Formats: sequence, structure tokens, C-alpha cells
Amino acid sequence: MLTVEENELLTLSGADTPMGQYFRRFWQPVALTEELPEPDGAPVRVTVLGEELVAFRDSDGVVGLIDRYCPHRGADLYYGRNEECGLRCVYHGWKFDREGKAADLPNVPPGVRMHDTMRVKAYPTREYGDFVWAYLGPQTDELPEIPQLEFGLVSDSKRYVMKQRIECNWVQIMEGDLDTSHFSFLHMPAPSLQTTENRDANSPNRHLEWMRRDGRPKFDLLDHDVGFVAGGARATDDEGELYWRMTQFMLPSHGTGPATVPGETYYGFTLVPTTDTGCWMYCYAWNPERDLHDAELAKIKEGHGIFAEVGADYMPMRNRSNDYDIDREVQKHQTYTGVKGTAEQDIMIQQSQGWIADRTRENLTATDAAVVHFRRLIIGQAKALAEKGEEPAAARNAAAFCTRPGAWVATSDKELEAVLTERFGHPRGRVPG
Repeated sequence: MLTVEENELLTLSGADTPMGQYFRRFWQPVALTEELPEPDGAPVRVTVLGEELVAFRDSDGVVGLIDRYCPHRGADLYYGRNEECGLRCVYHGWKFDREGKAADLPNVPPGVRMHDTMRVKAYPTREYGDFVWAYLGPQTDELPEIPQLEFGLVSDSKRYVMKQRIECNWVQIMEGDLDTSHFSFLHMPAPSLQTTENRDANSPNRHLEWMRRDGRPKFDLLDHDVGFVAGGARATDDEGELYWRMTQFMLPSHGTGPATVPGETYYGFTLVPTTDTGCWMYCYAWNPERDLHDAELAKIKEGHGIFAEVGADYMPMRNRSNDYDIDREVQKHQTYTGVKGTAEQDIMIQQSQGWIADRTRENLTATDAAVVHFRRLIIGQAKALAEKGEEPAAARNAAAFCTRPGAWVATSDKELEAVLTERFGHPRGRVPG
């Protein structure tokens, strides 16, 4: 349980808040590369951390990210002309380059100082892993590197990326990912459809059975340079074994799916607050060992795992406005929720907590250990920056973000560190090399 003040510190991310300033010390995804496919193409609206901006790919092929509103009379630059390395306001022709400098002020007389001083707010951008990233923090000569998440290091054929609109505060989504115990209920088929026929320890059916039977996994947590790894262990059919699901959390808002076994595709996401009551969930699938095949990609695009089925506007097809297409007959006879899709089930329940969850009313249990650890870590870091000026070290340790999550069956005498080493070859799940 948090106090009102703690909950506000955790969830509010505007420019004048401690968490907002903390987020601004890290690179944030602000668009998909596919949204800005060509030089001098259509601009894209971007709302991030409460700021209304516009992104455009200029004539040199570089993405600019500037204030959405022209400083002359406040017209929306989204409607501007993207031309000759700048975005021109269609109201009176004022034009700004990707650095925010005035390139042309046609209704200002020559020789007036305004030609040299007029500018709009602009943020540096980079492209990595088919995302456009922006740095909204203090503009210095030495910006941090973009976090080297593994999906961005593999070739295009080995990854798939997308984004989906979330209609609640970002923290609810992150805490849902860290709470592996909910899988024993939220994502389960109806008991009459559950089976124990397949005895292969790496079979998804066996894993589902173990999760269904054990709704109180044993949690262990290990800190690392840019966050922590959370492991949840459940009993298997063998008294001498445990089934581990291991999730990586990386500051400030990178999460992963915990179910990948060796050879399978990994899943991860980055949450980017737009306002205090909404965020984008940038999702990625990657396989460092092989290309993603057509059937796999088709399955992801139709909605699979953390990927919801989305429309052209990246809004999940099953959302608040249609009650997630809940089917009460399916809920009665086939699944616990009656909602199609693992991602949609998560989104439904996390958004049901409210636009911003009231954490003063909670009654936490031992299975909430990772959620509590997350809150303490990020609140502590945001307060350290706000009160002591302590910059987050993780923001300048890009290589440490190259981690993997996943599942593993190990003997019950092994602790999490040994399980991680056995599964990944590293005691925290870092990628070798």
C-alpha cells in the first residue's frame, strides 16, 4: 500500500514532476520508423510525457522532433508542409528545421534580429530497432547512448516491432508484467478444457498446468546495473523440480515476457507515458538464432502474447469502448475471462483498475514482491534525482540493457542466480559477449 503522495510521485510524469524529470534522463521511443517512411513525408503527432510535439523526416532523411505549435500565432505544425529540410507552418509560412531554428520568417522584415533568435523547442532523435527514439532531458554535449536492448541488435528479419495504445497510467501495465502469479487465473482456459496429457517438460500445455495448479509461486529478486530480474518458481510434477518464469525489468519502463524456452522467440516492451492517464506500449519480438517465419509473424499480427490485435491507429481492436468484446458464454464454458487474446486480457484488467490506480486501498501479499520492489526502486531513484541531484547511473550504461527473459525447469535445490546461469550463461540473464 502506498500513501497518496507516494502514488502521485510514482504515476505523474509531467515536466514539473520528479518522475517526469527522471524519465527525461532516458531515451524514449516516440514513433515507429514505419510512421515516417520517407524524406519530406507527412508529419506525425507525438505526445510524450505531457508534451505535445510533431515529428517529421526532413529532406536529409533525419527525423526532427519539435514543438507542435508555431510560436507566431500558435497554429498546429502537424498541418505544416515538410519541405527542403524544414517544416513550414501553413498559416504565415514560418519554417523551422529539425533543430528548432527558424529557417524562414517571410512576414518578418529583413535585418530584424528575430531571424537569428526565433526558434521552437526541439529534441534530438535517433533510430534503433525500427523505433524513433528521443531524448527529452538536459541537452548536453554528451548525451547517453540508446539502451542496447537485444531486439535492436539483431537483423530486421529476426525481429518484429509494433506499438499499441493503452488507456491508463503506465505503472499499471508495468506492474501487471511483474506479477506472474496472475497467470494462474487471468489467462487460463476453463477447468474442463485443461489437460495433463503431454508429459514433455518443455510443452506449453505442461507449463499451463503447473501454473494453474500453483497460484502462489515462490518469488526471488536479483538487482542488476539497470534494474532487476524477478523469478517466480512453481511446483512441477516432480517433487525435485521447479518451473521458473523469469522477467527482466529495466529502468525506467522496459519489461519482458517470462515464458520463452530455448529456441523460441523472446518478447519485450517499453512503456512511454503520453499523459498521466495514457501511454504507448512499444512491443518487440526477436529471435537471435533464426529469422521469424511467416506463420509466426501472422500469429503475432493477429494478436499473440503481449501483442494485441490493433487497427490502423494502433488502438487494440478489443478495448474500453466495446468492453473488450467480452463474451459471457465463452467465459462460462471456455475461458476465465471470455475475452480473446492474452494481451487484451491483461489490458482489460489493468485498465479496469482506473485511469490511475488508487494504491492506498491495496492489500498486498507475498506474490506481490516484484511489484513492491519495482515501486521502491523507481520511487527511490526519482526522489534521489529531485532531492539530491543524483543522476540515474543506468541511463549511461547502455550495454547493460542487453538481457534476456525466459522459462526453465531446474532442480528444487537451485536458487534464482543458479537458475539464470544455467538458462542464460549469466547470473543476471545478460546476453553473452
